[in-house]
Amino acid sequence: MIAIDKLIIVEGKYDKIKLSNFIKGNIIQTDGFGIYKNKKMLEYIKKFAISKGIIIATDSDRAGYRIRNYIKSCMPKGASIQHVYIPDLFGKEKRKRENSKEGKLGVEGISQDVLKEAFKSFEDEGLLNQDEKKKITKMDLYQDGFIGWDGSRKRREALFSILNIPENIGNNSLSEVINSLISFEEYIEIKKKI
Repeated sequence: MIAIDKLIIVEGKYDKIKLSNFIKGNIIQTDGFGIYKNKKMLEYIKKFAISKGIIIATDSDRAGYRIRNYIKSCMPKGASIQHVYIPDLFGKEKRKRENSKEGKLGVEGISQDVLKEAFKSFEDEGLLNQDEKKKITKMDLYQDGFIGWDGSRKRREALFSILNIPENIGNNSLSEVINSLISFEEYIEIKKKI
C-alpha cells in the first residue's frame, strides 16, 4: 500500500475503487462533469488544497483534462496542487460495451502496475520533499528546444514517448507534468538522448 496524506481526486467511482486497492488515503470522485455543479465538493477540495494539498488524477482524454483544469482554476492562491498523469493507452474497459469516444483507457482501465508507477514519485520521495527539489521550467523547455522552435514538436513527441506522457499535454503544463514524473537530473540525462 502507498500511504498518501493529500486528497486524491478522480472522475468516477470505479477509478476510486481501483486506486483504493493500493493507496491508503483520502480519495474522492468528481462524478465526471458533476464537479461543475457540486459547490460543496469544490469547497471541500479547496480546504484540503490549502491544509494538506490535492492530487488530481483524471483520465488522459479531453474530458479528463477539462475536469483537471476546472478544478485547478478554482483553487485559491497558496493551494498545493499536484498531478498524476496516466499514459495514453488504447482499448476497451472491461465493464463497458464499447471503447470511449477517444478510444483511451481511463484510470479504471489502466493496470494496477501502471498506476503504481504513476504514483511512484509520491511513494519514493515523499510528498514533503517534492517542493524542495529543483524544478524544470518552461524556459528550460524552450532553451532545450522542446517548445517554441522549428522541430520542437518532434522533440516533444520523443520526450512524451520516453516518459510515457499522454499526447494532450499542452506547452503551458508540460513543465508541471515533467516535474511530477522525474527529477531535474533525470531530465538532463533524457534530453541528451533526444
